[in-house]
Amino acid sequence: MSKGAENQLQTLGVDLLKWQNARLHHTDAYDNKSLIVRRGQEFQLKLMFDRELKDNDRVGLQFSFGKNIIPNGDKPMKSNGTLLAMTLRSQQDSQCWSAKIANTNGKECLVTVASPADAAIGKYLLSVKTGAKVYNPGNTVYLLFNPWCKADAVFMPSDAERLEYVLNDTGYLYVGSSEKIFAKPWNFGQFEEDVLDSCMYLLDKSGLKQNFRKDPVTVSRTMSALVNSNDDAGVLLGNWSGNYGSGTSPLAWTGSATILQKYYKTKKPICFGQCWVFSGVLTTVMRCLGIPARSVSNFASAHDTQENLKVDIFLNECGEKVDKLTTDSVWNFHVWNDVWMKRSDLPEGFDGWQAIDATPQEISQGIFQCGPSPLKAIRSGEVYLPYDSKFIFAEVNADKVYWLVKNVAGKDKYIKLREETKAIGKNISTKAIGKNMREDITAQYKFLEGSSEERKTMEKACSFLRCSDTVDARLSSSPLTAGIQLKTDGEKSLWPGNPIDLKIIVNSTSTESWTASLTASCQLQSYTGKVEANLGFIKQTVQTEGKPAIEIPLNVAADTYIKTLASVEDELLIKVNIIAEVQETGEKVSDELTLAFQYPSIKVEMPETAKINEAFTCAFVFKNTLAIPLEKCKLYVEGLGFFKMEIFDEGDIRPGGIFKSKIICHPKKAGEKKIIAQLNSLQVKGISVEKIIIITE
Repeated sequence: MSKGAENQLQTLGVDLLKWQNARLHHTDAYDNKSLIVRRGQEFQLKLMFDRELKDNDRVGLQFSFGKNIIPNGDKPMKSNGTLLAMTLRSQQDSQCWSAKIANTNGKECLVTVASPADAAIGKYLLSVKTGAKVYNPGNTVYLLFNPWCKADAVFMPSDAERLEYVLNDTGYLYVGSSEKIFAKPWNFGQFEEDVLDSCMYLLDKSGLKQNFRKDPVTVSRTMSALVNSNDDAGVLLGNWSGNYGSGTSPLAWTGSATILQKYYKTKKPICFGQCWVFSGVLTTVMRCLGIPARSVSNFASAHDTQENLKVDIFLNECGEKVDKLTTDSVWNFHVWNDVWMKRSDLPEGFDGWQAIDATPQEISQGIFQCGPSPLKAIRSGEVYLPYDSKFIFAEVNADKVYWLVKNVAGKDKYIKLREETKAIGKNISTKAIGKNMREDITAQYKFLEGSSEERKTMEKACSFLRCSDTVDARLSSSPLTAGIQLKTDGEKSLWPGNPIDLKIIVNSTSTESWTASLTASCQLQSYTGKVEANLGFIKQTVQTEGKPAIEIPLNVAADTYIKTLASVEDELLIKVNIIAEVQETGEKVSDELTLAFQYPSIKVEMPETAKINEAFTCAFVFKNTLAIPLEKCKLYVEGLGFFKMEIFDEGDIRPGGIFKSKIICHPKKAGEKKIIAQLNSLQVKGISVEKIIIITE
């Protein structure tokens, strides 16, 4: 052996200085043993050699991803950027990866590594090269997007916003209807065990080449496809059938971590998801990768299949919605996502929030994916811009057209009842920054209904869509000769097991006498508008005769709907449709009412504060205050930093019955933590509660 070979420098070890780097890179919350850093920001490593470093020693670092990291991946190569080699004494270049010696101490060397602000995100394998020798310690380094770096496309200038949209691992998904909005607590859990690896697995599964992994536009669009399972065996299988016996009901989930952990373990789609679950998981994936994200709920959300900015609702002569004729739909709510980024691929002016959606509704470029579409483009009617701006614009701006289907001489005749120009896209909601409350962001998506700006926006959008008559319809509507007006009186919330007792009130502003044929129907529907049961209808002829108001009772016994509630595993709503036709003039007036079910509450008993590594007890107490028994009750509980999802089978609970379930919590992390509980039974679904506790060291 030559004297030079004997004296050749050898690497004995690498210290990734994980804790020091993680704090500086805002990655210390990740439950992962590897080094996790953000691009565009320096991090440090400590190299240990067999002797002191000399001036003529050639030392370099290599970061590679490909064959060593990705199953069936290509061999890392310098030519395509998957093998990054840098010598410790090379010149620094902000456009490239670089490494330099910070200081030496005996046989140890502190090295500062810098990645460019547009580096490809993913898992890199670190090796150290000394002369001809390569030391492979098997250290994996995760590189993420960096909202703290001004040069990164996802840079977010506000600390409060970064805390909310990147680092907050809990929040709310807003559900219900525009008349009654409910906050559904949700654990995003982006820092939980295996969640980051699940996101990296999805990146690898996507087949995105290194160059595309630099771009948050491509990554967010790809993840909107991979969070649903439709084309690529992604994370969640959507199911709106009302039957979830072969999996977990969408209403049972309390957070994203359990879903992503299970997916990472099995590599098979998880059953089942609906829009809020898809959105919750996509928020988790985006925040985990470092892209600021929020879940967004649009109430009275249109699904316009014909790109004409109109959603057609067909009612039969009993006033009941006819599902088989309806290809468009109006969802009581739909939950999607916004992600924050610069759009260097678009003309100036479209940076900021971009809408993306993982719920498989319509195909985009051949697969079920949606976005990112700039909110500024949606708001201004620039619906020609990529991606899927037309579809999202319609979700918040379409008109709602009601048609009466009459049988005339054995054929269906369609009679237009009314067109609502302000019914779609209401109360667009997300969690407020730093507060456990709802923020209305409708103004970020659309101008005020009826304003001149809104009309100009509609006109612009219609020039790109098949909706030439929409603007005119919004500008004028002639008053009715008979002056007939409809409204309902009664409780807008309903306790399951109680009868539906409403009054339909017919008013006439005219002094003349009019004869009106009135029809009212009552249906049980899912949040997507799917009809589950017809509960009854009334038909009556009324004479106004100058009366100020005519009251007509609409009563439905509880037995009429309870059986359907128990047979469908979705949370259902009551829809009332009323049609009045004035015989003398042929004018038609109609109205719609949504009734939401009200539920008893779950009480959580636990201390307000606790200490790390000191166990405490959390108890969940529920009393059935309804007039009906609740069958097959299951309680789902989850506490980030305490325990993974636990399921308590509580069986049947008679009226007045009480159960109390306990769980022992072992806090591992300091800070404000939440415990979420959710109760489902055959008769009622989605009773949820959260409780906050402060964990101290």
